[in-house]
Amino acid sequence: MTMQAFPVLTLTVTATGAMTAHRFVTAAGAQAGADANTLGVARSDAVSGDRVAVDVLGTVILEAGAAFAAGATLKSDAGGRGMAWATSGAKVALALQAATAAGQFVEVLLIPNVA
Repeated sequence: MTMQAFPVLTLTVTATGAMTAHRFVTAAGAQAGADANTLGVARSDAVSGDRVAVDVLGTVILEAGAAFAAGATLKSDAGGRGMAWATSGAKVALALQAATAAGQFVEVLLIPNVA
């Protein structure tokens, strides 16, 4: 899989706790939880108080929390990784590549969402 990303808008947030790169982040500066509305995807790891670049619009590299197909609508799992949206939770990205297992990194298109 290619590791490319084309972010259009990146914002900086102050981390309110530990944050892992390539996972969803909330507007409050926390790692996103299950079904959460998200601001975007963190570019780097962080600890509480760190300033972190978060890609909020465009394509990004995201860590998969489970297998999903290219074209799947995604939501955040409990750890901020991407998983296929089925019936509940915020729709936050569209998979541009398939993931065959958790822990893989794939390109996704971020979908703006609101609380």
